Amino acid sequence: MSDTVLIVDDEPSIIQSLRGILADEGFEVMTADGGLKALDIIKETIPDIILLDIWMPDIDGIETLERIRELYPSVQVIMISGHGTIETAVKATKLGAYDFIEKPLSLEKILLSVNNALKYNKLETELDLFKERDRQRYHITGHSKAITELKEQIKIVAPTDAWVLIVGENGTGKELVAHTIHRLSKRKDKPLIEVNCAAIPEDLIESELFGHEKGSFTGATTMKKGKFDQANNGMLFLDEIGDMSLKAQSKVLRILQEQRFERVGGNRTIKVDVRVIAATNKNLEEEIAKGTFRDDLYFRLNVIPIRVPPLRERVDDIQELVNEFLDEFSIDIKKERKFISTEALELLKKYTWPGNIRELKNLVERMAIMYAGKVIVAKDMPPPFNTSGIEESKLDSSFSFDSFKEAREMFEKDFIASKLAQFGGNISKTAEAIGIERSNLHKKIKAYGL
Repeated sequence: MSDTVLIVDDEPSIIQSLRGILADEGFEVMTADGGLKALDIIKETIPDIILLDIWMPDIDGIETLERIRELYPSVQVIMISGHGTIETAVKATKLGAYDFIEKPLSLEKILLSVNNALKYNKLETELDLFKERDRQRYHITGHSKAITELKEQIKIVAPTDAWVLIVGENGTGKELVAHTIHRLSKRKDKPLIEVNCAAIPEDLIESELFGHEKGSFTGATTMKKGKFDQANNGMLFLDEIGDMSLKAQSKVLRILQEQRFERVGGNRTIKVDVRVIAATNKNLEEEIAKGTFRDDLYFRLNVIPIRVPPLRERVDDIQELVNEFLDEFSIDIKKERKFISTEALELLKKYTWPGNIRELKNLVERMAIMYAGKVIVAKDMPPPFNTSGIEESKLDSSFSFDSFKEAREMFEKDFIASKLAQFGGNISKTAEAIGIERSNLHKKIKAYGL
């Protein structure tokens, strides 16, 4: 379809000239000789661009512009006038006019302004789509009691400026909660700056958080704004705050209390207005008792605590989550959308989900890619999600060994293999879960050929 332009002017010669050049450029052209007629046309067919004269016999262009912006804010309006003043141009711009062109009209300038307005329209449309995708990406799925209570908490705290400490196991969606709070807050049009506290080396923490001046250290060839600076008037999300070193905690606490800092190598004090959201998978009270986390920082962050429930506490949401992931992956991998049987879903609901939603999403992606059928059934589920028939055969085979040592080794091998599968092959997480040293687990994996 051609882009549509509505010309609103009471001079027939102007309408004729503009209609001719715009039609030659491939635009679909509509015309009106007054503001009231233009508003009637817009009700029937919303144009992409409006060329609007200031002086007209019924209602003037400024009043027409006001009504258009009120009813159709996405339509770009270019004002044209033979009696324009700076005051009129400023007023039209404040009311939302895209451009202001004086008569006698330059047809080249008209075409340039119309094409630029169309590009602006397209950029706005793309931005709206991006924002919608972002909203969908950070949508909290589920209607279980646990997740409904979480949503209610977020709804209450988000519009305030209170600081929030989000706690929950790995893979539960703490980042999702932080983004949802930002989206529902008064600061939604300002940035949400994320900091992975576990990933920043201790010697770079100051530069990363507070920025540095040019020449402050070797390699500092330009001035760099830190995370606090970037988050000014917005939000700062301190993820994995429990993994921050004590030295870094001390520096962060001072900035959090004062909301002012100096860049590395600088002497100018910079004041910021930042709302802080922190997240951790650790029990910070236990970390305080062990001496690895500052109690004053904990009390500063823990204004509003929000606990994100693990997946095992919200099994009623598994079906909804699985369907959402299947929809998503069918689009991403460009394959026919798969479905899951009731029996397979029941298996998923019985599983303990140590990796939480992240583990569920990984499983669904694996099944969406690797499974050839259209409906995923119980027998298609891999261990450890499906253990039917496995435990009995292991029990029978354990009695076939002549020595206790051989039976124990068989059990240990199967146990480690099962736990490795449960944690997606992650040796560190598996070692932590079963209570042995990582190096010891690595030796056993090598010894058993796992």
